[in-house]
Amino acid sequence: MTDISNEFRMQGVACADLGSPFMGQLMPLIAERLRPGNAVSDRILNWEGNPAPSADSVPLRFAGALHDLARNGTALAAVYPPNAPTDDALWAAVEHAMGAHEATLLRWLDSAPQTNEVRRAAAIVPALHMVAGAVGRPVSLMELGASAGLNLRCDQFYVQAGDVAFGPAASEVKIAPEWHGPVPAPVALDVAGRAGVDLNPINPATDIGKARLLAYLWPDQPDRISRTEAAIELAQRFPAQMVQDDAIAWLEPALRPGAGVARVVYHTVAWQYFPPKVQAAGEQILAKAGAEATSDAPLARISMEADGGQGASLRVTLWPGGVVHELARVDFHGRWVDWSGPVTL
Repeated sequence: MTDISNEFRMQGVACADLGSPFMGQLMPLIAERLRPGNAVSDRILNWEGNPAPSADSVPLRFAGALHDLARNGTALAAVYPPNAPTDDALWAAVEHAMGAHEATLLRWLDSAPQTNEVRRAAAIVPALHMVAGAVGRPVSLMELGASAGLNLRCDQFYVQAGDVAFGPAASEVKIAPEWHGPVPAPVALDVAGRAGVDLNPINPATDIGKARLLAYLWPDQPDRISRTEAAIELAQRFPAQMVQDDAIAWLEPALRPGAGVARVVYHTVAWQYFPPKVQAAGEQILAKAGAEATSDAPLARISMEADGGQGASLRVTLWPGGVVHELARVDFHGRWVDWSGPVTL
């Protein structure tokens, strides 16, 4: 058993747990049947670097490449959802694709997967309302690892949290997680700015950008695909500044305070991908900016990140003060929220 085979198997388990039986079939199938002998399989099996999901994420690179081919009407389309292929039929199509579309697959393998999981707004939006309610100021949204910046428009999503609703009811993007526990109260949001940073930002206004975003969603989850398509359309009406840069290099100058505005930095399942030295530098920058925050120019950090527990941990830190508030556990795709922390800051 090779290391890369194990990564595909583990990715299959994770995908199945997150509601994708098709990926639960495809990933272990690749683990079992991928053999050297063509440029694509050789590249994967001899990966230079760490292929794990928490590092180079090779299984999802390959899955995104194959899904893009299927969406483009190649022979793979016949074995992709809503079809239900046998293992033999699915593998025969994948094997054919590796030969017939070698250059395309190799190009996709060059880049890390990028999703913009808009359903994570199920956690970010209530936390954002808590911050806005506490500071009583317009908020400037700043997202690290923003991909295409779709979640920089999260205030325009309609989120149904139990009996409480956030955002415009007429929004094209509707999110209704399975909610457990109390719910923060909605407040009037005044968004003064939207800015995000990513090493490789995606422009959702282009056909290439849109195709890339949709390819990394899993083929048997049409609700995720339609929700992302709606968020892409909404993004055209609410401009956001997207910067190509290292997140932490961008953060320090971006955090310069503006009187009367609350700066809200947030990141969802992104911080874990930063190298340890970069994480440490980011913590120092945030702590320094927090120490300089005032009631007229406050700073907040909303994080939704893995910590070894079930799902992700949702936390808010608010300066002045720098108190860290543990709010909730959240499904990585925002399917459920288990709120056990405070509902006011």
